[in-house]
Amino acid sequence: MKPFHLDVLPRLGLLRHRNVGTRRKKVTAVDERDWLAERFQAHRPHLRAVAYRMLGSLTEADDAVQGTWLRLSRSRADTREVHNLGGWLTTLVARECLDMLRARAARREEPLGVHLPDPVIGRQDGDDPEQQALLAEGVGLALLVVLDTLAPAERLAFVLHDMFAVPFEEIGPIVGRSAPAAKMLASRARRRVHGAAVPDADLARQREVVEAFFAAAREGDFAALVALLDPGAVVRVDGAAGISVVRGAAAVAGQVLATGGFARFARMARPALVNGAAGVVMTAEGRPFAVVGFTVRQGKIAEIDILGDPARLRRLHLAVPDS
Repeated sequence: MKPFHLDVLPRLGLLRHRNVGTRRKKVTAVDERDWLAERFQAHRPHLRAVAYRMLGSLTEADDAVQGTWLRLSRSRADTREVHNLGGWLTTLVARECLDMLRARAARREEPLGVHLPDPVIGRQDGDDPEQQALLAEGVGLALLVVLDTLAPAERLAFVLHDMFAVPFEEIGPIVGRSAPAAKMLASRARRRVHGAAVPDADLARQREVVEAFFAAAREGDFAALVALLDPGAVVRVDGAAGISVVRGAAAVAGQVLATGGFARFARMARPALVNGAAGVVMTAEGRPFAVVGFTVRQGKIAEIDILGDPARLRRLHLAVPDS
């Protein structure tokens, strides 16, 4: 990957033209760093939101934001001359994420495949500013699963342009392509993303469907389960041994009844918002052991995503939702 050169900033319209005749107040290096840290902190929620969409991992998103700060603080550019600091920081964090995505892809033995992203857990009332910043534009688990199947450059082009309105003229240099080529990357990604299930807007209705699903599981009612599931329903379970996927309403209902997990652990399920949609956190002795996200589309459950990997759950430091 080509290093980010600060001399591209004028071409991107991110630097003000210097007025040579203007007298500036002299500031110390400490003043400059404090000013920069304050400005960066103001942009941190936005940068974390960009990184989460790019990576699907909360811990990696935090690493990318920290890497952006290190890159910025070591820069020799006069950031007081940056006309659009938020735009510049967005390109910096995007480069950090692109490096991480490429490293992730290189580590995989097989081509990019299904991966369950880190869920964002929130209170049922949705009154959580940090969560709202992360999940603006409706970033559900279903969308993140699809994004994780994209090539790194495709994901970057789609996220920056379609979610954050970054022009292709600025995206191209990040991925080492022309603006038209970057546009093609986003277009290919858009075709893939188009099939991602979008949750119904009515959260109360989502919860009703989820509660009915648990009731049918407890009663062992196969017909009721099938009726609540979309014909193409998908269940993904990401556990310590890896990820498993079951597709089709009948197959999902059969799996639910065969394993008995939903019925057996129903009393341990704490309702929560999982990426802004209805979901539950399974707890035992006050500790989460699974997070279940439901994607309810047109009144039917289209996707169920279950994160049960103990190591990943520990890294997320999940708070148990109020009952």
